[in-house]
Amino acid sequence: MSLSKRRAILRQAAAFAGVLQFTKSTSAAQTSRNEGVNRNSSPSQLRITDMRFVLVASNYDYPIIRIDTNQGVYGLGEVRDAGREGTALVLKPHIKGRNPLQIEPILDSLRPFADHQRLGGGYSAVDMALHDIAGKVYNVPAWRLIGSKYRDRIRVYCDTNESRDAKVYAERFKRRKQQGFTFFKMDLGTRMVADRPGAVNDNRVATEKGLGYMCEYIEAVRDAIGWEAPLGVDHFGPLTVNDSIRYARAFEKYNLAWAEDMIQVGHLGPGGDAPKDWRGYKELKESTTTPIATGESLFGLEEGFQELIDHRAVDIIHPDPLTSGAIRETKRIADYASMHGIQTAIHFAGSPVGCMASVHMAATIKDMLAMENHAVDIPWWDDLIGGPSKPIVDRGYITVPDTPGLGVVLNEAVVKEHIRKGGYFEPTPQYDDYILDRFRIGGPYPHLDENGKLVNER
Repeated sequence: MSLSKRRAILRQAAAFAGVLQFTKSTSAAQTSRNEGVNRNSSPSQLRITDMRFVLVASNYDYPIIRIDTNQGVYGLGEVRDAGREGTALVLKPHIKGRNPLQIEPILDSLRPFADHQRLGGGYSAVDMALHDIAGKVYNVPAWRLIGSKYRDRIRVYCDTNESRDAKVYAERFKRRKQQGFTFFKMDLGTRMVADRPGAVNDNRVATEKGLGYMCEYIEAVRDAIGWEAPLGVDHFGPLTVNDSIRYARAFEKYNLAWAEDMIQVGHLGPGGDAPKDWRGYKELKESTTTPIATGESLFGLEEGFQELIDHRAVDIIHPDPLTSGAIRETKRIADYASMHGIQTAIHFAGSPVGCMASVHMAATIKDMLAMENHAVDIPWWDDLIGGPSKPIVDRGYITVPDTPGLGVVLNEAVVKEHIRKGGYFEPTPQYDDYILDRFRIGGPYPHLDENGKLVNER
């Protein structure tokens, strides 16, 4: 054999050895990566089998739901504070038997059953539970299912019990600052000055004299926390657009972070219609330098927030994820707002379950200001769950979990100490509506004949 042929054979052998070594190392790397895969679930065969609830008694009751599957993986969710578990449980026939990993198709089918105020709570609870299940199955935190993190901690603001004594009110805010909070919000109801002569008119709206008294509370709090610290104000009473303009102008010199949900009687009528009154909010925003925020009672981007954002009717949107659509929908809303130069703050007054779901979502928002917590003074609130480090709110921040799903497990013993009614995730057969279920999967259309008898015919 010639020297040139021998060299050619040796080169081929060396090349083959290199390929073999690369194959072995690649296989080893794949094996190493696959060690992180959750093999406790077969995703394609996963099916929803049940939905149950526990109602926790608190400052606002917490309706917590659990969605179970045929593979033992479950997801936790929460209906809006002070809402009712039934807004979620009535959705059980529409999701039972479906693969919970089909998050968006399931939520699309539930959207017609959602609405503003507390009626967004059922849809939102299901969204959280589906993301909890999917995160556990894929072994990733819920935030990873919707994007990337912009932050590892969420800045928190909390309400502080009001006092008609301005010095007492200010002292309470000083203690919040000592606890480590850097963002603040105060309730400033017109009722606080209602007992002073000449302060409030027959419509329960402050006169100019009454507004002066209200501003004394803001000034006292400002002196306590500093004039540079972000401070929002809320709960003014039944204000029209013109009333709101007067109030907001009176507050301008205090450099507020925002004035929240000012219009309660707008162009569309009283009460629940007011947050959708984008014309009223646009008029208010353009009439004052006080930043204007609203949105805690609205569900959905197209249904609730889009007109406010498109018309730049507010400076800040303020969704409550337990009404607005929880994780996936609230991110849609916040991302759309960001595209229009509008920041997001999060309203929240529920349990640690809804709190941590909101934290996962808030971590992915680009233009995020702060998130509310309404339970800082409840001593057992943290103990409702295991999972995140305690305290959950630490020096004014919440750390974003990197554990699978929502990263929380209920502390059964503590929850049972605070049940409002019923039991701990007892069966809910009253919501097993077989008629709706058969209709959904393509069975015969059920109807009543002329004698009132149920007939299943197409």
